[in-house]
Amino acid sequence: MDTGRQSAPPWGAFAIKDCALVAIATGRRARTLLELRDELRTIDPASIYFHFWGGLLRSTFDDPRFHNGFAIWADHGLHDTALAERLSVIDPTDFGDMEHLRARLIEVIDDDLAETGLIPTAREGAEFDFVRSQIVIFDTDRRLLNPAELPGAVARMSRTSIFYHFVDARRRTPDSVDDFTTWLIDMDREGFQDLCVGLASIDPFYGSLVETREAISGIFRDFFGE
Repeated sequence: MDTGRQSAPPWGAFAIKDCALVAIATGRRARTLLELRDELRTIDPASIYFHFWGGLLRSTFDDPRFHNGFAIWADHGLHDTALAERLSVIDPTDFGDMEHLRARLIEVIDDDLAETGLIPTAREGAEFDFVRSQIVIFDTDRRLLNPAELPGAVARMSRTSIFYHFVDARRRTPDSVDDFTTWLIDMDREGFQDLCVGLASIDPFYGSLVETREAISGIFRDFFGE
């Protein structure tokens, strides 16, 4: 008997989640560039994650010229704009995990210390405070059964849903890809290959989450139609 209910597809439904990135003080801080470098060697990877990605979830950036907390402090706290610019061009999406990103941060700082022979120091009260992140996940109870639903569904997603499925997913999935790509590949790797290539071309780091949502939705609209 037909009950009128839509059955779940064999590949499984896409569960739309939402999230909040909670900031937690670590009690660790640095006043000099050397202290920052030394703290970076052992700080929780969740702290590096927060100082790169946490700014996306705020309504405005602390300083739109620089794209992570380390670069902002280098400019505002140490008054070293050249170092801030070098730190700012580090794109976390270029690194497979936080350990490789940590190594790159330390490398840039070591190069600066070696080049200048100086140890920049912030004034008292302007130290760098290491904060770590903890993500809290919420189920929206919304499910997608057909990929053709993606254009409209993504356009209606909150900024924090976009963060969860397109940014945070990269540290959760085995292939370090977004949740949309994982879902599409699970059902038809060959059929959605071009679509997944398009999604991979979107870099969420240098734009806002609203811009990222528009880019994702546009790729889905081009593929599936309105």
